[in-house]
Amino acid sequence: MNLRCDVVVLGAGAAGLAAARVLSQAGVSAIVLEARERVGGRIYTREDVGLPVPIDLGGEFIHGATETSFALLRSAGAVAVDTQEGAFAFEDGELRDRGDPFAMVEQVMKRARELDEDVSVEDFLRGLPDDLEDVERVRDYVRMMVEGFDAADPRRASTRALAEEWGDSEHGQTSEQFRPLGGYAPLLRTLLGALDPARVHVRLATPVHAVKRIDARGGEPDRVVVEATTCTGDALTVRARAAIVTLPAGVLQANAVRFEPELPERTRGALERIVMGPVIKLVLRFRTAFWERVRGGRYRDGAFFYNRAGGFPVFWTLLPLRMPLLVAWAGGPRAAALAAREDAQLVDQALNDLKVLFGDEADPHAELEAAYAHNWDRDPYARGAYSYVSVGAGDPRGDLAAPVDGVLFFAGEATSPIAEAGTVAGALQTGERAAREALDAHRA
Repeated sequence: MNLRCDVVVLGAGAAGLAAARVLSQAGVSAIVLEARERVGGRIYTREDVGLPVPIDLGGEFIHGATETSFALLRSAGAVAVDTQEGAFAFEDGELRDRGDPFAMVEQVMKRARELDEDVSVEDFLRGLPDDLEDVERVRDYVRMMVEGFDAADPRRASTRALAEEWGDSEHGQTSEQFRPLGGYAPLLRTLLGALDPARVHVRLATPVHAVKRIDARGGEPDRVVVEATTCTGDALTVRARAAIVTLPAGVLQANAVRFEPELPERTRGALERIVMGPVIKLVLRFRTAFWERVRGGRYRDGAFFYNRAGGFPVFWTLLPLRMPLLVAWAGGPRAAALAAREDAQLVDQALNDLKVLFGDEADPHAELEAAYAHNWDRDPYARGAYSYVSVGAGDPRGDLAAPVDGVLFFAGEATSPIAEAGTVAGALQTGERAAREALDAHRA
């Protein structure tokens, strides 16, 4: 099958759909090719019958108060709830109230902005003065936040990049945390519904395997040919004037899509300096919210529970919604250590960790009704959760975002400015940016 359009979009995640909406509004024709049988990419909302609320197995939060996210919420007629900040950490054999752990991390990362040269987070932490108050606990908290919030390995992650990402405590992604009420699915449906069906076509279950640029000197109006396979196994060729590539960095790094000619050194070098962080995320549904009854209700308003020594070092609730659900989260090296385990083993690990946290008053195994999981590392169309910058890498996100020959335009969270690194807002912004770049090239 041979098709033609003005712009072909690779991927129907947040970035791809945002790009397609801009193209649709501009009145150009576009074809969106998505390998999965659903839209959303690394946003995956389960809306099963029997669930008290929809659950997000991928992107879940709105980090910070970025207007892009809230504009989409308004378009969807949806609202966001402000997540609670109550945090408890397991220390000296019990859960202790620790308030907002970001406050401690922020104070330490201020020192990072004074570095003469970039170092890994681990080296930076080792260099903290031993007379710093409670220095070992500070180091543990920073490591836990680097691994949990950025899915990063402290031994590989750039201290400068994280200091910049976490730098804006008033407006940045660590300033406030929200959750779309009803999950991200309604927002994706809004993006999809905004596409003009006469001009923009989304083809699911259609993985791309080759992107070929055409030499402009040949007089061809089309500049790119994309080769894919349809859901029926037939070959599909799409010719277009431009292509917007929103595939995750992990997919590009694995050379799952062949580029002819190969991508330029700037793009390839950027991919070498970006790391895809692993994440293991479970959503556990219980018969009751048993943790709210432990120790006379001491943890009733707990939103986050931390245990550095746990297989899953972080659990969170859906507060302010009171639901018998807990999310178990491991990122970075902790996720890598769990990667080989099957889902049943992961659930057992999470339940054992909860038993440690809440003690003999709780029986998580008996309370469990269902568990939901998705392994993003094993997902061939993700190959990781989201990206971070390696030590000494400079600005690989900006380099990856650079257009190639006025034909290829890159989007996705890995190409976002550092302030929106790894976020859904970053993916949305980059999709819109890449679409505008493609439109400018189209008009020229």
